[in-house]
Amino acid sequence: MNSFIEELRWRGMLQDMTPDIEEHLTKGMASAYLGFDPTADSLHIGHLVGVMTLLHFQRAGHKPFALVGGATGMIGDPSFKSAERNLLDKATLDYNVASIQGQLAKFLDFSGATSNKAELVNNYDWMSEFSFLDFIRDIGKHITVNYMMSKDSVKKRLEDGNGLSFTEFSYQLIQGYDFYHLWKNENCSIQLGGSDQWGNILTGTELIRRMGGGSAYALTVPLITKADGTKFGKTESGSVWLDSEKTSPYAFYQFWLNVSDTDASKYIRIFTVLDQETIERLEAEHAKAPHLRVLQKEIAKQITIMVHGESELDMAMKASEILFGKSSTEDLAALDERTFLQVFEGVPQVQIGQDEYSALGSVLDLFGEITQGVVFASKGEARKMIQGGGVSINKEKLTDPNAEVQLTLLQNKYLLVQKGKKNYFIIEVK
Repeated sequence: MNSFIEELRWRGMLQDMTPDIEEHLTKGMASAYLGFDPTADSLHIGHLVGVMTLLHFQRAGHKPFALVGGATGMIGDPSFKSAERNLLDKATLDYNVASIQGQLAKFLDFSGATSNKAELVNNYDWMSEFSFLDFIRDIGKHITVNYMMSKDSVKKRLEDGNGLSFTEFSYQLIQGYDFYHLWKNENCSIQLGGSDQWGNILTGTELIRRMGGGSAYALTVPLITKADGTKFGKTESGSVWLDSEKTSPYAFYQFWLNVSDTDASKYIRIFTVLDQETIERLEAEHAKAPHLRVLQKEIAKQITIMVHGESELDMAMKASEILFGKSSTEDLAALDERTFLQVFEGVPQVQIGQDEYSALGSVLDLFGEITQGVVFASKGEARKMIQGGGVSINKEKLTDPNAEVQLTLLQNKYLLVQKGKKNYFIIEVK
C-alpha cells in the first residue's frame, strides 16, 4: 500500500506540506484532524475532498479526527470569503453536528474494532469553557496582530475594501487553539485542510511551538475547480448535497455523469478509492470511445454507492436509462415520485380528475377534450399516430386507438405519454 503522502501525490490531492511530515509519518501511527464547520445540516460535495483526505489517512494506518466546529461555526471562517456569514445558535449547530456525523460514518470507520478508529470531536466542548478574558489572556498573548495580519485570507479581505469584523479576525486564533488542544490532549500532530486553510493551520503549529514547546505539521489539498471556470459543486438549482432530501440520489448521480472529460480524469482520482492501475485502464478505455463516457459512469457509480448505497444507485441508473435506453412500465413504476418528476422535469403536464379518468371509454378518449391541445391537437391526429405506432403510454406502445383503458398509474397518479421519439407528456390523475 502507498504511504499517505504518495497516495495524495498521485491522486493530485497534495498542495502544500510542512517540512519533515513524511518522515514523521514513517514513525508509526500518527493522528491528524480536519475541520468541518456545521453551517448546514448536511455536507455538500465541496466537503468531499476533505472527507476523502481523512479516508486515505485512515486507510494508510493512521488515526483521523473529524472536528466539527460547534464553536467556530458560531463565528464563520473569513478565509477568502467576501462577506461575514450568518451566525447560528447552539441548538441549530447541535442538530447540524449530529447530521454531519452520520454522513461521515459512511466514509470513516468510527467503530472500536481498530486502534486507528476515527473520532468525531466538537470544539464547542473545550471552547465553551473559556471566558473571553481568559482566552485573550492565556491564548491571545502568544500570537501577535502582525502575525495574524500577514495571513493571505485576512489581507485579501482588507485589500478588497470589505473589511472584517473582530469576530472573524479571531477565527484563526480559535482554530489555532483547536490544533493545540488536540495536540496536547489527543496526541494529534497533523492538521489537514484545503489550501485556503494554510494560514490558519500554521497559526496552530505556531501556538503549539510557543505554548507547548512542541512540533506539529500541516498538509493542505488543492481547492477543486472545474475546467470551464465555474464553481465546483454548484448547479443551477444550488449546491449538490450529500443529504438525499436536499439533493436526490438521481440528481446526485446525474451531476457526476455530466462532468466534462477533463474534469472526469481529475475527479476519478480525488473522489473514488479506485487504485492507480484501474483508473489508468479506465482512462485508456475512455480515450478510445469518449462518447460512451466510461469515466463519468464509473465516477457516478462509485460516489453514489459511497454516499447513498447500492439500492439508490440502482434507482438512479434505471432513471438515467429511461430517457436514453429501453425501459418498461415496471422500470417507471420502480421510481419514487420525486425521481420520476426529476427525470421528466420540464415536460408538459396536464391534470384530469379521477372521475373523468374512470369514465374514459378508450385510450383515444384520453386525447380528446380533456388533454386536447397539450398532447395532440385533435382526436384525429391521435388516432393516426397511434395506428402508425408512434405513441406509447408508460413505455408501452399503443396499437389500437379504440382499446379499453387498462393502464397502470405510475405512483398511483401519473401516466407518461411519449409521442414520437423525444416528445414526452405527463398526465396527472387527481
